Amino acid sequence: MVITEEKTSGHYSLRISVNALQNIREITGYISFVKHQPINAIKVGDKIFEIFERIQLNPFSFRECEEIQTKTKIYRKAVCMSWLIIYKVSGSEILILGIIHASRRNSLIRNLRKKQ
Repeated sequence: MVITEEKTSGHYSLRISVNALQNIREITGYISFVKHQPINAIKVGDKIFEIFERIQLNPFSFRECEEIQTKTKIYRKAVCMSWLIIYKVSGSEILILGIIHASRRNSLIRNLRKKQ
C-alpha cells in the first residue's frame, strides 16, 4: 500500500496509509455535507490529527487492539471521540491503518491488517 504522509518526532516515524486518509475524508465529508456541520467537521479532523501526534509521542500508551491480537502486541487502538484509530508499531515506525466508528463490527477492524 502506498503511504502518503510521513513525520518524524523523537525516535518514532508516523506514516498514514491511503486507507486512513480516505477514512478521514469520509468522516469529515459526512459531517460537513450530510450533517451540514462544516465547523464540527473541522473540529473532528483537528482532533484526529491531535491523537496522531499523541500516538507518535508514545504509541504504547494506548491499548492493544484485541481484534487483531499478536504475541508482540504491535496492533494498537486509540479512541478519538466516536472513532477508533487502528495502528501498527513496528520498530521505530508507526503506521496508521484506519479509522473506524466505534459502533462498527470487529471484522472491519480485522480487515485493516490486510490493507497495510
